[in-house]
Amino acid sequence: MRRYFIPSTLALSAVWLTIGSNPSVSQQADLPSLTVSVSMPQQLEWAETVSASGWIRPWQEGVIASQISGLQIAEILVDMGAVVKKGDILATLSNDSVKANMRKQTAAVETAKASLSKARSDADRARRMSASGAMSEEKIVDYLANEQTATASLAAEEAALDGEKIKLEQTTIRAVDDGVITSRSAELGAVVSTGTEMFRMNRQQRTEWQAEVSPQDLTRISEGMTAQINGISETVVRGTVRLIAPSIETDTGRATVYIALPKDARPRSGTYVSGTIELRTSQALAIQDTALVYRDGIAYVFVADNQDRARRFRVATGRRNGDKVEILSGLSADARIVTSGGTFLSDGDLVRIEAAVR
Repeated sequence: MRRYFIPSTLALSAVWLTIGSNPSVSQQADLPSLTVSVSMPQQLEWAETVSASGWIRPWQEGVIASQISGLQIAEILVDMGAVVKKGDILATLSNDSVKANMRKQTAAVETAKASLSKARSDADRARRMSASGAMSEEKIVDYLANEQTATASLAAEEAALDGEKIKLEQTTIRAVDDGVITSRSAELGAVVSTGTEMFRMNRQQRTEWQAEVSPQDLTRISEGMTAQINGISETVVRGTVRLIAPSIETDTGRATVYIALPKDARPRSGTYVSGTIELRTSQALAIQDTALVYRDGIAYVFVADNQDRARRFRVATGRRNGDKVEILSGLSADARIVTSGGTFLSDGDLVRIEAAVR
């Protein structure tokens, strides 16, 4: 049996002629698939950075301890968080016994002065009579010796009185520097010993970031470099490298870089933050991070060509700074980059450019 396919061929030809002769169908194929925004890459000066993380700590701590023993805490005037000036009174100790000892010692000084006055009178008379021979040599020596002894006794009693005055001053606990009180271990009624810690303070209200970095990066860091800390406040906090630890921590295998923070930042001590240390600046070809399209873990950007068609390019990314990302390769400096809508595009799509860069 013979089979004829001519009718089918004629039918297909008719369909092709119908589509080709229909202008609306051909125009629809060239309609833009999406309206996009484009921008040009920027040549920026960016700093090379080293990533770091670590604790916010006080710049220096001051310990306020008792300098006297056996006295009871009579009054506590400040608590944690109090901002104090050097010399401000923080607490007082009971001083009744110290005042009594001081009165006793004052009387001892007066007694020593009276003894010295008599000894000097006797010594002066002995000196006058030594030439006449009216007084024995032995007696003269005794009077002169008594004068020296009385003078030394007065000096000793006056020194003891000074000691009691110092003890009385030590019953008033004062701030050793300007700063903020960070801890209080003093309890009302407690009897203190010499060296008992009563308060701890953050000197000058200064804090620092003790940033831990890799030992490989340590040789690239030097004092005076700028650091940027994230997570302290809504604004970025910048500090300065003031000191680099001379050794590597054996338990962590990392090195500590001490970064001084500005006073107005006032972050809370004990906060764990991350950031970067700026090494040196170099040029970077940067684009908006919204232009990046990731597919299967690979970064691409779409570039609008002269016919307003989106062309997909694979790129290598580098540093980031805010909403900008560095492009290391795969993109020319005069490319018109699709900054929004790239997720919905395919290579070769016709696009309508909003605020076009031509």
